[in-house]
Amino acid sequence: MAEVVLFHHALGRTPGVTGFADELRRAGHTVRTPDLFEGRMFDTLEEGMAHVRRIGFGEVIERGARAVEDLPAELVFAGFSLGVLPAQMLAQTRPGARGALLYYACVPAAEFGTDWPEGVPVQVHGKESDPLFAGEGDLDAARALVASADRAELFLYPGDQHYFADRTLPSYDAEATRLLLDRSLSLLHTLDAQNPRQTPASGGPSD
Repeated sequence: MAEVVLFHHALGRTPGVTGFADELRRAGHTVRTPDLFEGRMFDTLEEGMAHVRRIGFGEVIERGARAVEDLPAELVFAGFSLGVLPAQMLAQTRPGARGALLYYACVPAAEFGTDWPEGVPVQVHGKESDPLFAGEGDLDAARALVASADRAELFLYPGDQHYFADRTLPSYDAEATRLLLDRSLSLLHTLDAQNPRQTPASGGPSD
């Protein structure tokens, strides 16, 4: 089964993030959830982003890179919102990356100095009226990625919630989350089919 590294959003490595990771584990995958905030969590997006500005976006990406230095090459990188930055960077630039799952965000591929790598599948998921995703350039970047990459998919969901797949937040959308999870697992299943000799994952929690 696939080995996934899932990066958290600007609220930190919250129970909602680890709960989503557990859903992937229940499907048989190994999932690691690095803590980019060194244990800190926040109640609001504004507080979380203030912390990000203090430590720097570049530091967030570097922490993501350091978190996988000792891991195998063949990883699927996933991220929620802020976590898309290290996830997308690693999927684009780390040799051996198997795929990417980008939730609520996407940046132009040129930000990381390279085109999207050939043969590496990527999914982007977001709400069609989310002011952060649709209104700040992420949707445009996702559409450009789909147009230029050979295995890219964009999934839009009705509504304007940003953190819609986090069961612990008021923005949670159960139906959209079900579809997002099904589509994510479909990509991981496709990777399994392409690599049948891979040893099945234990499904236990990982950091």
